[in-house]
Amino acid sequence: MTPKDPCGPCSVSACGGCPQAGVSRRGFLAGSLALPALRSTSAAGVRDPARQAPIAQPLAVQPVLLYETPQRRPATSWRAWGGIQTEQDAAAEQERIRRELFHVSSQAGFRVQIRPLAAVKSPEQAAALAREPGDVRLVYAAGGSAKALEALTPPDRWNLLFLRHRSGPVYLWYEIAHPRYLRKTVDDYGQPGMRVEDVVVDDQADLLARLRGLYGLKNTLGKRIVAVGGPSGWGEGGRTAPDRARELWKLDIRTVSYEDLGRRIQRARENPALVKRCRAEAAGYLARPGVTLETSREFVENAFVLTEVFRDLLDEAATDAITINHCMATIMPMSQTTACLPLSLLNDDGYMAFCESDFVVIPSGILLHYLASRPVFLNDPTYPHDGLVTLAHCTAPRKMDGAEEAPVKVLTHFESDYGAAPKVDMRKGQVVTNLVPDFASRKWVGFAGEIVDNPSLPICRSQIDVAIKGDTRKLLEEMKGFHWMTGYGDYLRETGYALHKAGVELVTV
Repeated sequence: MTPKDPCGPCSVSACGGCPQAGVSRRGFLAGSLALPALRSTSAAGVRDPARQAPIAQPLAVQPVLLYETPQRRPATSWRAWGGIQTEQDAAAEQERIRRELFHVSSQAGFRVQIRPLAAVKSPEQAAALAREPGDVRLVYAAGGSAKALEALTPPDRWNLLFLRHRSGPVYLWYEIAHPRYLRKTVDDYGQPGMRVEDVVVDDQADLLARLRGLYGLKNTLGKRIVAVGGPSGWGEGGRTAPDRARELWKLDIRTVSYEDLGRRIQRARENPALVKRCRAEAAGYLARPGVTLETSREFVENAFVLTEVFRDLLDEAATDAITINHCMATIMPMSQTTACLPLSLLNDDGYMAFCESDFVVIPSGILLHYLASRPVFLNDPTYPHDGLVTLAHCTAPRKMDGAEEAPVKVLTHFESDYGAAPKVDMRKGQVVTNLVPDFASRKWVGFAGEIVDNPSLPICRSQIDVAIKGDTRKLLEEMKGFHWMTGYGDYLRETGYALHKAGVELVTV
């Protein structure tokens, strides 16, 4: 990237210079890489450069214009369909693509690297380009042969096909992508790794959703996560969940024993400087606007000490994800508090921190965290009825939108009436994505909802009543597993696309 490059994650050669006069590099970065949920700060709100930061791997995209320039021949069909027929047409189209990609990347809200746009006319050029590195091949299929298109889209990486109908000069492959490329002139699909959802026509928002889905999937696959007390899964159906998470999602699960954790907590509590700092951070937290204390202050101070122990574990594992098994009993005598508030604090700081070590639902939390670039809420669902469902747990983040701290009461953990647990009042009227994973991780349910209330029932402390935007009866019939995952915003389209690539079906209600 040159000093004059205004395009942030795009290189200057990718777009031929900034197509929007007056946009500075700093301004572009502020728009395209504003990821509040991925900024690492301490519980006191100050970034500690010595700590492991939240991890977000960029999605590398290689855009390619595939076209041809036919030569006129007398008394015969000498050109195929399409508005790209000359080198001048192709040059204008490349500028159009660069402008569109600039806009897409500036609106992304996640880390995307757009490589320099390539122009390809022959199968040989296509085969050479296919060997170049990158996560996604984005082919603008204006023209060219089937052999060239097939060479550009090898099945060992992710590929997207963009076609024009009305967004510019019409493309040849707008006519024949389905019968000739996807189906090879027969009725059955025959292009490895490509299906109808990998083709986008005109719609830049649809393209961005596909890229966001792949970004989420890239960052989920192979994720390293610390499991205090070992990995687990809820109920009889969840017995094999850790193995399934390793197999399907390639999760790298690092176990930390409770014996080890106990020793770490003891050392932390015997460190006067650390305890003093944690007390000061607890005081700062309790003094923030919207915070009400309704439990012992000592529980909160101990929660900040436990948070530092968890941060040590993340540092040593070089990761940003942690989960706690036996969090409703074993950890309490050791820490003299509960894990509820520490997990909430870590989520607010851009990490992924889950209770119960339930690897049935944890993959959905990692995926949704990256799709939304925000904290997510692992919760216990209730029985959906009359278009409504109550979701509750004791570890809700305050920054569910990635930026603003929602009002919170710090109470005891409900079942134990001990420790410090946040009751977060989430934003009424907020649209949320709800994911319902099955035990086998073969078919998830998903639906959009709207937060309509923050009740105060005698159940887990953070509670939301969610209006179901869909068929409640179908949700009841399709529900599997137990725990759900909830995040601000509607990311069902991205979730479904990512899951399809992973071999999991998403049923929307």
